Amino acid sequence: MQKITPFLWFDGQAEEAAAHYVSIFKDARVVDVARMGPDGPVITVTFEIDGQRLVGLNGGPQYAFTEAVSLYVSCADQDEVDELWERLSEGGEKGRCGWLKDRYGLSWQVIPEALGELMGDPDPRKAAAVGQAMMAMTKIDIKGLRDAYDQAG
Repeated sequence: MQKITPFLWFDGQAEEAAAHYVSIFKDARVVDVARMGPDGPVITVTFEIDGQRLVGLNGGPQYAFTEAVSLYVSCADQDEVDELWERLSEGGEKGRCGWLKDRYGLSWQVIPEALGELMGDPDPRKAAAVGQAMMAMTKIDIKGLRDAYDQAG
C-alpha cells in the first residue's frame, strides 16, 4: 500500500470524476466505491492511475479545488501530451505552461519528459531559452522547445 494517497474533495461528483479519469488513462481502474449503507449515496471512490492511488470524496460544496495543488503528468512524447491535454481540458479550462483545469476544477500539469531534459542542460543559455519558450506556450510543444534549444546553441 502506498504511504501517501491524494484525497480529492468533490461536491457530489467523485464517482463521475473517477470514471472520467479512468476513461482517459490507459492504465487506470476504479478500485472501490464506498457507500453510506448498501444502497446509500457514494461517500468515497478509490481509483488508480498508472499505479498511483487517489481517493475522491463527496464532501459537499464547502471547498473547491485551486491551483495550489495540481496533478503532474509526465508524458513520454507529443502524442501523449496532445491526447491528455485535450481529454483532461474538455469542459474545463486551458491554462499556460502545460497547466489546465478539468471539468471538475482540478488542476493538472501535462508535461513532456523532454522539458526537464532540455531545461536541465548545463548550458544556461539553452536552458533559459527553453524556459522562455515554455512560458509562451499553453499546451507544451516539444518541437517548439527543441527549436528554442537549438537556436540558443
